[in-house]
Amino acid sequence: LMPMYYAPTGLVYDQHLLAENNWEVPATFDEFFKLGDEAKAKGIDLFTYPTAGYMDSYFFAILANVGGPDFYDDVMTYEKDIWKSDKAKEILDDTAKLLSQYTAKSTVGNANEQDFTKNQQSILDNKTIFMPNGTWIVGEMADAPRSDGFEWGLMPLPAVNEGDTRYITTSVESAWIPSEAKNIDLAKEFMAFLYSDKAAEIFAKSNAIQPITGITDKIEGETKAFYEIYNEEGVEALVGGFASTAPVEGVNIKETLFDSANSIISGDKTVEQWQEELNAASEKLSEAKE
Repeated sequence: LMPMYYAPTGLVYDQHLLAENNWEVPATFDEFFKLGDEAKAKGIDLFTYPTAGYMDSYFFAILANVGGPDFYDDVMTYEKDIWKSDKAKEILDDTAKLLSQYTAKSTVGNANEQDFTKNQQSILDNKTIFMPNGTWIVGEMADAPRSDGFEWGLMPLPAVNEGDTRYITTSVESAWIPSEAKNIDLAKEFMAFLYSDKAAEIFAKSNAIQPITGITDKIEGETKAFYEIYNEEGVEALVGGFASTAPVEGVNIKETLFDSANSIISGDKTVEQWQEELNAASEKLSEAKE
């Protein structure tokens, strides 16, 4: 696989809203929840998500933030009883606190294919501060109304302790040549063209930024601030996802991890139940690893 283009995915917010209220961008979870308490006093929620599936960038980052890249890799490759670990419990506890105490109550009702833009609109209306999303949100909501002075911002998920490395989940689209392709030599020429200056300009016009040194200097418009996050001290890119396995009937660990956010908000599921379901799914996938 060749990386065709990439996009940072983290917590998007309105930079003007924070500046207007003299709020600092939170670097730790303690600061994050403190900001949530201050925002509540003004009738503003701390968090929402378009649909629960958007929690992928949140969870991948928090796994690395709390446990480091080795722990992240262990979760992604279904290490035995990894979801029974103290680090996993800490992650689920902090997430449950965020979802049950600081997330907009309208989130679950709107978290579907028809109404998800209502959750996104709450960021533009300054009814909510943070939302997991990526660079595409700028184009997706380009014509939507917004509060005066609105300015897109993107931050990595908060760290546990001040000074810890923070990881920014990075979405990467890939290109490849099938081994049985009829025109492999031409395909190789086109693959090489994808990294030319001309191709880079074409991609950049659609805000698709390639892994080419210096290309981010050519970004213009509202997404420029999103890519600048990689230049922040103590921030590292995180790329990857759950390891593939043979299919296991009835098991979808992404749904168990991400979609359970709705059930935590509604109170239909406890952290303990969530943890047990995740560990059971992980163990079955471990047995099915190719």
